[in-house]
Amino acid sequence: MRAVQVVRLEGPAAVEVRDVPEPDRGADQVLVDVRAAGVNFPDVLQSKGQYQYKPDLPFTLGSEIAGVVREAPEGAAVRAGDRVAAFTTVGGFAEVVAAPAGYVFPLPDEVSFAAGACLPMNYLTAQFALRRRGHLEAGQRVLVQGAAGGVGTACVQLAAALGAEVVAVVSTEEKAEVARRAGAAHAVLVEGFRDAVKELGGVDLVVDPVGGDRFTDSLRCLRPEGRLLVIGFTAGDIPTVKVNRLLLNNIDVVGVGWGAFAMPRDGFVAEQWADLLPHLRSGALDPVVGATYPLADAAAALAEIDERRVTGKVVLEP
Repeated sequence: MRAVQVVRLEGPAAVEVRDVPEPDRGADQVLVDVRAAGVNFPDVLQSKGQYQYKPDLPFTLGSEIAGVVREAPEGAAVRAGDRVAAFTTVGGFAEVVAAPAGYVFPLPDEVSFAAGACLPMNYLTAQFALRRRGHLEAGQRVLVQGAAGGVGTACVQLAAALGAEVVAVVSTEEKAEVARRAGAAHAVLVEGFRDAVKELGGVDLVVDPVGGDRFTDSLRCLRPEGRLLVIGFTAGDIPTVKVNRLLLNNIDVVGVGWGAFAMPRDGFVAEQWADLLPHLRSGALDPVVGATYPLADAAAALAEIDERRVTGKVVLEP
């Protein structure tokens, strides 16, 4: 089978599409014929050796897929022929994947394979961030940084589905329109976003997958007892916070490490998926697919994310 492999830690341009053996299914694994694979910022970092998880070279990239079950173990929640989405950690950019049974989820017929491949990483992160860590309540106002990206659009859609009023922060008018289509009630440009949000009356929750120099202004947008959710640092710089600001305004900075929390807890991601299913079936959650590439063009797909050109999600289709 074909697979996208990292053979040198030299970034997206150095990945190679190679012929490799199909994986053998382990006792607690589901074998899936891949129809689509989601491309994420951690994939770019892994291609450079900059991510916290560092598999031995060579390895196959890709942490989330959608496809059709070929084989499943006795007692699994899915069986041969089922449409599924799955979280794989690595190995997803391939024609066949062996995924842990606990991270393979039924994909509703209403959701395409391309959309399904966008769900495991970003939407489970969004659910964990907004529900578990952010304690979001209907009627609250949420600011989402990087709102036109993969994590951003997932958070915009889920927050809106949960009854929140969403303020999207974006870098261009084109991305503002993407965020509005995802469900944002307001879209403001990053330049001067603090003043624009203050005119709206502030926010109860900030979702920040970007980090960098906008972090402090995000804190200034919070109402009393507001929360800022730290999801990632796509800007590259890890910000710091003066804790007196937290004390004076009675606000919280909250870490959101979905994988570190979910992986050791059996059944947790299945509960998350069950929480998302009604919104997937209703269409309230409908991943924004910004670009689709064949497996052979994986380097171009990774470069689109690395060069900050993406809106929504990038998908590979074997």
